Amino acid sequence: MAQNPSESSTSVLDPPGEESSKRTNAKADPMADPTQKANSWALWRKGLDWPVVVWIAAVHVIAVLAPFYFSWQGLTACLVLIGVTGMLGVCMGYHRLLTHGSFKTYKPVRWLLAFLGGLSGEGSALTWVANHRKHHAFSDLPGDPHSPRDGKWWSHMTWFMPNRGMKWHKELLQRYAPDMMKDKVIILLHKLFLPSHIAVGLGLFLLGYFGTAIGLGGWYGGLSMLAWGTGVRMLYVFHVTWFVNSISHMWGYRNYETTDDSRNNWLVGLLAFGEGWHNNHHAHQRVAAQGHKWWEIDPTYWVILLMEKTGLAWDVVRLKDVLRQSSKAA
Repeated sequence: MAQNPSESSTSVLDPPGEESSKRTNAKADPMADPTQKANSWALWRKGLDWPVVVWIAAVHVIAVLAPFYFSWQGLTACLVLIGVTGMLGVCMGYHRLLTHGSFKTYKPVRWLLAFLGGLSGEGSALTWVANHRKHHAFSDLPGDPHSPRDGKWWSHMTWFMPNRGMKWHKELLQRYAPDMMKDKVIILLHKLFLPSHIAVGLGLFLLGYFGTAIGLGGWYGGLSMLAWGTGVRMLYVFHVTWFVNSISHMWGYRNYETTDDSRNNWLVGLLAFGEGWHNNHHAHQRVAAQGHKWWEIDPTYWVILLMEKTGLAWDVVRLKDVLRQSSKAA
């Protein structure tokens, strides 16, 4: 069943495994710009999206301070928050739940995961989901927001830096995340993106500054918790997520023949909580498990299974069910 790309915004409702068919009319989409490489000068001439550029730069600068303010408490906060915001927030919440509908859960859990994803620093759930759905609609074709065919660094981190304007951003959300636009809590989290980061950063600093109970205290303790709990933590989550966009479309092996350049990359698979088995994901995007071989470990899927066992998740999309459905359709 061929699908017009304008319908890709409801990808969470699409039958599993139909990504290739719905990409066939990609060039008809008015948002399917020329390749970013060909259009790069036009994009950059419009200037940089300075709030985004400053935000990314600030995270890297704060991370540089971390070695000068090392503490085991700060490192512990960093590791815990990587798991909470990276694996739970981005990998499970933003990606598998909100973008692809790989499982269902209660609204408060959905909102909590969206909040945790926001704390990763990668933008609100609205923007993240819209961009990722567009990526699947035009993967490695004109219109893909971050294909390595348009440049390695473009796909990794410069694709979101040009200033495309508010009109373009509004159209992106309306086209690729209309379901999210109907959720008032998701809209609220979008508006509270920056305030939530200020609150968490301040909270970490105060915990370290007044943290005599945890062996810290003073400016050193406060800056240690801030540098490790925000800078290093966000730097890690940023780049392992971006590795999926860049490395996992360039290097690795393929279990499936897909119409894009997606690859399974073991290093990204390990660092990104199972997200690096990217060829598997592009072949069957709604399947909750991205590791399809026994050695392709997927911690994010393990958490989804735990949630299912405890009644917090249901209707988990499994590979065997998708393959059975595909065989019946054939």
